[in-house]
Amino acid sequence: MSGQHSLVWQGIAAAGPDRTAVVGADGRTWTYGQLTREAAGLARALEDHGVHPGDRVAILLYNRPEFLIAVYACLATGIIPAPLNYRLRSTDLAQLLADSQAAALVAPESLGEIVDEALDLLAAPPVLIRVEDGPGRPADRDVTDAARESRTVLPWADAVARDGLLPGSPPEEAELWIYTGGTTGRPKAARWVASDLFASQLFSTYTVLGLEPPGDVAGAVAAALDAGTPHVVTLPLAPFIHGTALTVSLSTLVLGGTVLTTDSPRLDAESAVRLATERGATRLVVAGDAVALPVLDAADALGVRLEQVNSVYSSGMRFSPETKRRFHEQGGVSIVDLLATTEGGGFAVTQTEGADDLPGRPRLFPTAVVLDEGLHEVQDRVGALGILASHGALPRGYHGDQRKTAETFPVIRGRRHVVPGDWVRVLEDRHIEFLGRGSSVVNTGGEKVYPQEVEEALLSHPSVLDAVVVGLPDARFGEVVAAAVAVRDATPAAAILDHAASRLAGYKKPRHLMVRPLLDRSPQGKLNLAQLRQDLTLDRQTPGRTP
Repeated sequence: MSGQHSLVWQGIAAAGPDRTAVVGADGRTWTYGQLTREAAGLARALEDHGVHPGDRVAILLYNRPEFLIAVYACLATGIIPAPLNYRLRSTDLAQLLADSQAAALVAPESLGEIVDEALDLLAAPPVLIRVEDGPGRPADRDVTDAARESRTVLPWADAVARDGLLPGSPPEEAELWIYTGGTTGRPKAARWVASDLFASQLFSTYTVLGLEPPGDVAGAVAAALDAGTPHVVTLPLAPFIHGTALTVSLSTLVLGGTVLTTDSPRLDAESAVRLATERGATRLVVAGDAVALPVLDAADALGVRLEQVNSVYSSGMRFSPETKRRFHEQGGVSIVDLLATTEGGGFAVTQTEGADDLPGRPRLFPTAVVLDEGLHEVQDRVGALGILASHGALPRGYHGDQRKTAETFPVIRGRRHVVPGDWVRVLEDRHIEFLGRGSSVVNTGGEKVYPQEVEEALLSHPSVLDAVVVGLPDARFGEVVAAAVAVRDATPAAAILDHAASRLAGYKKPRHLMVRPLLDRSPQGKLNLAQLRQDLTLDRQTPGRTP
């Protein structure tokens, strides 16, 4: 099916304008008609301030209705939305605004200080559309600096109130940029053509619900309005800057469903549980155990069951069988655990319908393949080792990085693929065992150690909450296995190492373990691996530390 999200949303707004599209944390509600009117108003405001199709609009927002309205306005007009991590420091924000050449920036008042500092660093700052955070949030500050006084600042309420009209059809080359997590370097923008992103989501939009994907936009609108289509109410608890949270929410609106927003820079698990129960959330989007466990614990503490939730989506983070079991015990919950990347969408899915399906195994999507070292497909050869690849709907590449684009999106035997570097072992019936990212595979004395296996051994210790494994340079072995763990108590590092060693071959045992109360993950669940390696190196050199 060819199409685009905004075309379906406009079709739903025309045929069913009073359907509820988005609900804010403060109880405000946007119907599809109102969502479309405000997107049209914002599009008009952007045009009035010189922002045209092909220009970029940076979105620096929490999970708020305004985020979805900004994406809608951009996709419908061919302006490129570029969501940015709201935890960025001002210098990093300035770098990404310069990298994307943003013509406008949508940001909340509560991030005013960081935004102002970032814009001070730019020779030609973008138009700033400032979103009110609502009662209890820091108010907009007086700006007296002459350079700041010369900026164009537009209140969000004024922008969306303008009279506007969305075009009947967006440009065919309309794009959405999704920045990578930047775990091994500066974040890079993956340039998705909107229609390709739409096509890549057909499985998570329709197939998981047992629906046949429609053949065209008119069919998608009809399906959204059909009484037989399940009414999906999605509560994304991972941030929209996490690709899965955003794309699942966009898919929810394609289905004519409702998206609930939390309006918070951090996970407030108890408030999230209350919102889910009060608003009848049927679908949660989490980031593995890091989000799921606090939500389940909050539900237990409040004495409530998430009875209406019938599906849970996750990707990019460890989602343990134990945590999945707790969700399945809530009732008839289908868990969709995606193996996905910013650059390639979904590669495989572990789907479980009940506790009896656990632990579950990832199964390749139809467009995914496994390549051996000679780049030959081996996904049908049980026991083979290889790297994941896909030849489905793909981004155009990375903005401004032709070398990395050529490496990640090679043409293999005449067909363009994405090869992010994930190593897997092939099992029967297109199932796979995930082994780890190729760039993080540790080569120690000629033996390859896949971090995933070591991390699982560490996480099986009852005191370990989080774990990450990397390779550190070593004069004798080339690399040695090192790990950092977050623990819930004062368990000695030696006890954790002994526990892991009982489950691993000798060469796989970490030669150094750094213990912390918390691993500093980003809202996407990612770690700064370069900084972590540096910390581990220093910790390893400290006299008296665990060898």
